[in-house]
Amino acid sequence: MLSSPEPQEKTLPPPWDRIFSLATRTFVWGLLLSILYLLRPFLLLIFLTFVFAYIQAHGVEGLQHRIKNRPLRVTLVALVFLGTLLATGFTLFPLVREQAVTFWQNREKYADDADAEINKTLKQYPSVYKSLLERSKALATMRENEPNPKAGAPTKHNGQDGEPRPNDEELHPIANLLDNVEKDIGNNALLFGQSVLGYLSSFLLSLLFSFLIVLDLPKLSRNIEGLSNTKIGFIYDEVSDNLAGFGRVLGRALEAQLFIAICNTILTAIGIWMMGLQNLLVLSTIVFFCSFIPVAGTFISSTPICLLALTTDGVSAMLLAILLICVIHAVETYVLNPQIYGHHMHMNPVLVLIVLTIGGKLFGVWGLLLGIPIVNYFFRHAIRRPGERLVET
Repeated sequence: MLSSPEPQEKTLPPPWDRIFSLATRTFVWGLLLSILYLLRPFLLLIFLTFVFAYIQAHGVEGLQHRIKNRPLRVTLVALVFLGTLLATGFTLFPLVREQAVTFWQNREKYADDADAEINKTLKQYPSVYKSLLERSKALATMRENEPNPKAGAPTKHNGQDGEPRPNDEELHPIANLLDNVEKDIGNNALLFGQSVLGYLSSFLLSLLFSFLIVLDLPKLSRNIEGLSNTKIGFIYDEVSDNLAGFGRVLGRALEAQLFIAICNTILTAIGIWMMGLQNLLVLSTIVFFCSFIPVAGTFISSTPICLLALTTDGVSAMLLAILLICVIHAVETYVLNPQIYGHHMHMNPVLVLIVLTIGGKLFGVWGLLLGIPIVNYFFRHAIRRPGERLVET
């Protein structure tokens, strides 16, 4: 019995073949970017899932020569990872809560002491102090004349509960700052609570999703590779290699951030030890975990250090702690980040600094998180021909 001839693949004559290929690639990447745009409310969940899955997958691979049963390896790694997070949280939360409650109960005293120190320092420069005082009075006058949107009456913003500060001949920046923060939290308590619940739910769901992905990773890989033989195989052929390459680059960026977090923690621990503050281990642990959070992590990790310095040795110690933190993060931003990222990502340190600056200004936290991996992937992989792409080692 004669077999029917295999259908030959149809090809377009030049230049229509190139035009069709370009149109196909444009459609595929436009579709991918559109999906990412629609999923932008879930970017935090997607990113955390990738991070947790990347960490656990490396742990599973590391135990491969010791434990042959893969589900057992995945379960052990997940339990160790979850146990580390829970132990850290249960250890740190009571201490941070205690310091926060102490600060909140004595916030007015701390604010007045801090303002007194600031006024004492600035009065050594009469021209600067006078200029700042006049500007403060002008701003206070403008705020007093602003109509209250709720009552239609002028409001006062220069004191607690709308009352003016007792001494109008001095600056009260810290007290006014605390007043504004307290008012903002009170006026936006619902939004603040929703944000906290949103971050918490993203964190918990990412833990669950990462475990399930790592547990079923071989089967998921085979199912995804099977898409190449379907009617949407052209989409798989176009994006699979690129997404896998970007995932490897992003993983290397996370490894670089790990080294930065270690260096930042060591420098901060040395500074805390030199200041003689208690709870060195706890504060250092907070700094380590918060080093993975761009911008906000600096304020989160600095808050318990400043509170402890304030409650232990007063305002002068808090100001010294703030100076210490600023110096450490300046070293991290202008020395550690360019050098470590440059070495780990094979990028020039100057280019790393430029990318971090532009990415942070244009895209905020996501620019700081993904700016370097995207630029690195673009120059080392995306714009190169398949045979010229640099392999990540």
